[in-house]
Amino acid sequence: MKQSTTLVTGGAGFLGSHLCDRLIDRGDEVICLDNFFTGQKDNIIHLMNNPKFELIRHDVTFPLYLEIDRIYNLACPASPVHYQHDPVQTTKTSVHGAINMLGLAKRTGARIFQASTSEVYGDPEQHPQSEEYWGHVNPIGIRSCYDEGKRCAETLFFDYHRQHQVEIKVARIFNTYGPRMHPSDGRVVSNFICQALRGEDITIFGDGLQTRSFCYVDDLVSAFVLLMDSNSEITGPINLGNPNEFTMLELAEKVLSIVGGSSKLIFKELPQDDPRQRQPDITKAKSMLNWEPSVQLDDGLSETVKYFRHLLG
Repeated sequence: MKQSTTLVTGGAGFLGSHLCDRLIDRGDEVICLDNFFTGQKDNIIHLMNNPKFELIRHDVTFPLYLEIDRIYNLACPASPVHYQHDPVQTTKTSVHGAINMLGLAKRTGARIFQASTSEVYGDPEQHPQSEEYWGHVNPIGIRSCYDEGKRCAETLFFDYHRQHQVEIKVARIFNTYGPRMHPSDGRVVSNFICQALRGEDITIFGDGLQTRSFCYVDDLVSAFVLLMDSNSEITGPINLGNPNEFTMLELAEKVLSIVGGSSKLIFKELPQDDPRQRQPDITKAKSMLNWEPSVQLDDGLSETVKYFRHLLG
């Protein structure tokens, strides 16, 4: 395969920085685009002197003119704490960002990957969630800026594909964790680990019986690359995540067993529209990409705890 010039929007973020590493390792020229709202320079500092890596500070809600072969559109705050901070900008990032990146793909003939989300399923009435499920989403709630923004972005991707023959790849990403998560992103894995490392009580929302499925970042990035490299007829959307389901109480117990200490569990009210269940049906990923996650939660949590232990000193 010829060397590609690949644009990664949100490339200094948690997922984006790991993707930049993977693409550089395989020989791609990588242009990392980030406005540093949630991305961090520490995530990519090790790449700054690499001749195959270039960093551009830019917001995807404004047009961009580059010559590239491939685009991974990852730009958008993805945790409730961050996307609810400026909900109007969150929607703009998903919708205007998609329009601008699709326009760039159309002009250059680039293949474009959209980092969509399991949040398009909302608080699901189908379990586990398959790609054929249309979702159960509140269009006017506090999570809507993200949920509906990502749903609209998927619409734009498929309309550009049908109307302008743009080559698209749409991935619906389920809960992912690993090194380089933002310590204050409000996500459950980083919350539990940071609270345990600081010796604080661990906050459980609701009764702790709601479930999530956690995919380690290395597994997810492998799926990104496989999907991008797949036959052009495979457009997605394709669920990417780990189908092993855990309650919040089980996750808290695993974190405490790794970190140690004397943290207690405290319970608070469940936030509005917080899904009770989240589990991907990855049948399509298995059959179309020959992919399924291999890192077990205990192993991935150990690596993530090491990262946060070093980060928090």
